[in-house]
Amino acid sequence: MKQDWQVRIIQLLSVAGLLVAFYLLLFHNGLLVAGCTDTGWDDCGAVSGPGAPYASIGPVPVALIGLMGYAVIFWVSWLKDWQPLREYLPEILLGLTGVAFAFTLFLTGLELVVIHAFCRYCLVSAGLVTIMLILSISYLQSPGDEVTYAA
Repeated sequence: MKQDWQVRIIQLLSVAGLLVAFYLLLFHNGLLVAGCTDTGWDDCGAVSGPGAPYASIGPVPVALIGLMGYAVIFWVSWLKDWQPLREYLPEILLGLTGVAFAFTLFLTGLELVVIHAFCRYCLVSAGLVTIMLILSISYLQSPGDEVTYAA
């Protein structure tokens, strides 16, 4: 059986990501005040606030996309022993965290190149996604039960 400590950590990090994304969604909807300044490089309002031009893709807030992404990663890691997922779990986790990493990389690039400001909570989320991707790669490469076929 494949060691699964990486999956457990991914599951824990996805809970932290859910909390960050939920906070950002509430902030985007104007229900919370940001915990960062609005001057210089640290400007949560310009990045993910209610009036931020890049805080939504069409009518869908980016924070909601993140919330759903973290929920799917949590759900898949929680159901790791479910028979249909068991065989392909390393590849599924790598695919999910890889897509999340690519999306996060795009958003962080927008912050750097276009917006010229960063949201500290978005950077925390980017760190979580990066660690989850590294753990997914580690899980994919970890030794497990190898199926051998007799000739």
